[in-house]
Amino acid sequence: MKKIGAIVLAIVVYTAIVFYFGWCVFTWLDVFLPVNKVFFSIVWTLVGYALFIARIDHRLRLFHIVGSYWMIIMQYGIILFPIATICTWIFPSQLAVIGAIVCLLFIISITVGSYNAYTPVIRELTIRLPKKDAKLDELKVVVASDFHLGLLSNKAHLQRFVKKSNEQQPDVVLLVGDLVDDDPIWFVKKGMSQVMKQLTSTYGNYGVLGNHEYYGKKIPLLVEEMEASNVQMLLDETILVADSFYLTGREDLTNKGRKQLSELVPLKRDLPWFVMDHTPSNLFIPEKEGVDFHVSGHTHRGQMWPNHLFTRKLFELDYGYMQKGSLHALVSSGFGFWGPPIRLGSQSEFWIVNIKLEDVGV
Repeated sequence: MKKIGAIVLAIVVYTAIVFYFGWCVFTWLDVFLPVNKVFFSIVWTLVGYALFIARIDHRLRLFHIVGSYWMIIMQYGIILFPIATICTWIFPSQLAVIGAIVCLLFIISITVGSYNAYTPVIRELTIRLPKKDAKLDELKVVVASDFHLGLLSNKAHLQRFVKKSNEQQPDVVLLVGDLVDDDPIWFVKKGMSQVMKQLTSTYGNYGVLGNHEYYGKKIPLLVEEMEASNVQMLLDETILVADSFYLTGREDLTNKGRKQLSELVPLKRDLPWFVMDHTPSNLFIPEKEGVDFHVSGHTHRGQMWPNHLFTRKLFELDYGYMQKGSLHALVSSGFGFWGPPIRLGSQSEFWIVNIKLEDVGV
């Protein structure tokens, strides 16, 4: 009963916000030209509920795209529309100017944010690990996460990653979850597997599941597509790579039945141990278990300002690199994006990690 009440309350609050935003926009537009209230109301309602409509059937792709951009209005409208309303109460004769300023701020946000989303950068990091019995002296590792491949983080965006990654000639590629945007349907329909197949590395490409793969509920299809794309998915398993390091891929925290990290510890501790875990929920555990290199994604570094303030509070490490005892941890903001195709306060990226395997004491 409480759950139903919470859902009803959420619908009422959301509808009130959509109505308020619509009233603000209608009032501003009406200054310049007569607007048919019925037509505007229908269009605005479809826009405001586009994401919900899109969930009815994947063929309603236009609603998915419109709904994604609507999330930008929701994110910044909560701040801008109340300020604009107060300003028009104080300066009623300046309604047209105030509305134009708000409109301009949205245009700037979308323009800059789109550039940051679709113009990925390469971050670089060098770390030193105990060599132990590893055959190799060094490794170049590409770390990427949160592609959310679908309609907006699309085939062309994936091609950018493959091209840039291949140019680095990595030894290993680690894809740390949220590879698709819930349902892998667009990965399949748009032939993205053909692009992913072009991804090259010396010792293999490896991936894990993120929370969005679970939301899509088509994990077997995703795993099949990735395996066909030369990406080996690791689902709560540990493997040996190049006789030089152990690699563990964890199921995401969304899976409450996933194995404990202690169950995935290599039988021998004669080599460095790398772990992929999409959500950087608790770095104390990998530190305690003796993990050498731990990679995650999930946070998007908030994706849109000021969301990074919340991710900082939620995670010990929400972005970048940190050494915690003998553990080297890295969290990427992701190569793609979730929802609106914009990034403000973050940028699409992947990491090049140069790992020096050295004898202890060197």
